[in-house]
Amino acid sequence: MASTWTERQQQVEREDLVMFINACLSCTGQREFYDEAWGQKLSLDFLHDYILGNYRLLYARTLAAGINHFNQGQIILKLLATGKQTLPEHRQEEGTLIASTLNALPPQRAWKVLEQIRKRRINNRRARAIARDYIAQRHQRLDFDAVKYRSKVSGIATHNHLKLPGEVGSFLFRDWPQQFETELFEKFRKAYYSQDAIYALPFTVAEGLAAKHQIPRDRFLARIEAQMTQAEKVRMQQSTECDRNSKLTVDLKHTPITKLALYCLSLPIKDRQARHTELTQALQQSAQAALHRAPLRLGKVAAVLDCSYSSSGSNEKRRRPLGVALAIHYLLQAASNQYQAFWTLPISDPLLVQPRGQTDLATPLLDALATHPDVVVILSDGWENDPPNGAAEVLRVFRRRLDPSVSILHCNPVFNADDFSVRNLSSAVPTVGLRDAEDLPTVLGFAQFADGKSSLGDLEQYLKVRVQQFLSKFDPNHGS
Repeated sequence: MASTWTERQQQVEREDLVMFINACLSCTGQREFYDEAWGQKLSLDFLHDYILGNYRLLYARTLAAGINHFNQGQIILKLLATGKQTLPEHRQEEGTLIASTLNALPPQRAWKVLEQIRKRRINNRRARAIARDYIAQRHQRLDFDAVKYRSKVSGIATHNHLKLPGEVGSFLFRDWPQQFETELFEKFRKAYYSQDAIYALPFTVAEGLAAKHQIPRDRFLARIEAQMTQAEKVRMQQSTECDRNSKLTVDLKHTPITKLALYCLSLPIKDRQARHTELTQALQQSAQAALHRAPLRLGKVAAVLDCSYSSSGSNEKRRRPLGVALAIHYLLQAASNQYQAFWTLPISDPLLVQPRGQTDLATPLLDALATHPDVVVILSDGWENDPPNGAAEVLRVFRRRLDPSVSILHCNPVFNADDFSVRNLSSAVPTVGLRDAEDLPTVLGFAQFADGKSSLGDLEQYLKVRVQQFLSKFDPNHGS
């Protein structure tokens, strides 16, 4: 009886952790096609508090599990806010994980986390040390950060009573001299008073000053293009604000594949047809670049890709589920020896795909299984309605009666707030969260725990190894 109770307890713990990591892989608290943003945030916040309260060490180790930046930030904040609850033997590992994760985040994310520490009034010795060390390691880029994230850097410095180096303090707290010695500060000072000087500043900095000087938006965008980064150009090109007749020059070769897929989907069909060769080559090159960073080699693969209307996403995540499906298509094509794609609505050219129709996953799934693949990857939000549960029945019968050896994985880019997890198609196949196509190699490694066959000990060992690999990027001697 005792053995059965222990096994059941470990099963519950493993299921809790798998559910949490799945949520952290897919959810960012934004509105989805079927859920409002407040529901997503409420469910995710509950999950964070539940796992933090019951499995603190594993909660901290999740930082190294390849989860998205939003959830990394949430974990850092909750760990810092509850530092007294850390056991002495885990304090060093937890602190190292927090500092390393913060340093690995994109700067805008990291500064936002530090700003949230101030807004939530987290004021303990460890939080102050984390802020101090982050500013110190940004020493070479601190001038740029001080200009681009002015309110955040000044608020963080004030909250933590930090002395800023050089002219940073004078710049942020408006103790401006006649002329700054720091070139970027001087450019900003001139732009503060002169319209023509704003075009020497980074786009996001100049954008605020353009509003201050009441410069017409179209005139500002026409002159600031040279100062825009590739990500800013892609984001601007996707927005409705960008005039379709005045295209920005975007370097597609260096754009991550999911962002590139979303950019392609933002173009009208006639533009995609006219630039077919250019866009296809860019997607293929971006897929190869993603595989170079995270190698993945597969045999014979069949993909079932959802292009139903719900893949259009929400106002906050416009076309993201479809963009992930398009990116996965090119990524699997590059990673496989043999590859075939089956969309919910048959299409002649994946580049021309659009979100349309009901969700019929059973038909493309039957077509995919008929090719006798080694691996089947299903990319869908899990809302199947034409017919309901059709794919679930196909998967059940195929697993039990026909061929249980084929690897089948359901990747879901949408978090379901109602049951605190990603919606699954069938208990016969594992379901994992996936926010960006580039995360597919990580997700495939984690999928072994989503099918319920691995033990809690295996999952704990997996997280421990991920922590060692993650920390060794910052300290090659870590763990040796």
